[in-house]
Amino acid sequence: MTPKPAGPPDGGWGWVVAAAAFAVNGLSYGLLRSLGLALPDLAEHFDRSAQDTAWVSALALAVQQAASSGWALVFAPALGTLSRYFSRRRVLAMGLALTGNGVSSLLLAPALQFLLDTFGWRGALLLLGAITLHLIACGALLRPLTLPGDPQAPPRGPLAALGLGLFTRRAFSVFALGTALVGGGYFVPYVHLAPHALDRGLEGYGAALVVAVAAVGDAGARLVCGWLADQGWVPLSRLLAVFGALTGLGLLAVGLVPVARSKEGWGGPLLAAAGAYGLSAGSYAPLVFGVIPGLVGIGGVVQGTGLMLMLMSLGGLLGPPLSGFLRDETGDFTASFLVCGSFILSGSFIYTGLPGALPSCGAASQPAAPPPERGELLPAPQVALLSAGGPHSTPDTTC
Repeated sequence: MTPKPAGPPDGGWGWVVAAAAFAVNGLSYGLLRSLGLALPDLAEHFDRSAQDTAWVSALALAVQQAASSGWALVFAPALGTLSRYFSRRRVLAMGLALTGNGVSSLLLAPALQFLLDTFGWRGALLLLGAITLHLIACGALLRPLTLPGDPQAPPRGPLAALGLGLFTRRAFSVFALGTALVGGGYFVPYVHLAPHALDRGLEGYGAALVVAVAAVGDAGARLVCGWLADQGWVPLSRLLAVFGALTGLGLLAVGLVPVARSKEGWGGPLLAAAGAYGLSAGSYAPLVFGVIPGLVGIGGVVQGTGLMLMLMSLGGLLGPPLSGFLRDETGDFTASFLVCGSFILSGSFIYTGLPGALPSCGAASQPAAPPPERGELLPAPQVALLSAGGPHSTPDTTC
């Protein structure tokens, strides 16, 4: 009988899985972020309002995540499988995989504008659909991995299979509520950043540049924040709350930028605000996935990832249409970004209820540890985050 491995291999085939997850992220959320460039053409062709056309992207988000169809059939398994291949470098691997979003946005934003100018919105969407067929190859690279802590038997019943029992854990419930609120504003720039740039007086390629700048900041921040989180200097829950709040503030800044003086300009204030938003949103992304193993254990990480995506989709279903409604009522996207930025700030405040999110009144004996492989991060009683006596075990400090 072959013995089970001691833990995640922290490399090996895991890097292939990371590359597959990189491509999956780029061909799903990266593509979705660029689709906002097509919304004005859709609104004009169908003679619909900004609120109505926003439902196109919002329903795509909700269906793919809440109903586990479309992109979710590869996105959730790709990120969940990647979590199982890494331990010490888990958040860095997540950040590397999630840079696919930014890199894809950087390339697809100008490419989509070119396709829209050349083939119209119908031809552009057909070509994008053909590109996403490469997801088939990505899914074929997800090799299963058996680890200690995996359930001895498959879950019985649909509720157990969906992992709904995870909501009985207080920390996961706090995380779930905060994530649902963040989802209400997080996807608004995916849909309305380009139309907002057009409203601010920029032309098509100027709006594409705004999306590209946000994408560059997003991609770079995911790698840097992934490396930072894996050092264990600051608890993941604290980083999650901080960068979530910065993302909300970045959205507020995007909404408050002034109108460009001329269409020939490049909209310096909006570019700066989009870059700041990209840096903060990119830092948040690997953390929201990296904290899950510490809340549910390595055996429940795929279910936890799926539930997290479902919860974000509930907010994502309402955020873009609300943004479109506010645009229709007010004439621009200022109120949209202010309201949706407030959703993210509210969710980040709820994250402060996670263990370790707020500084304790006693100094810890060692730096904060990377994500544990077992169970939930409970503040009391004092619990080692990893196996007892392990090199990175750190008891919680209580007052």
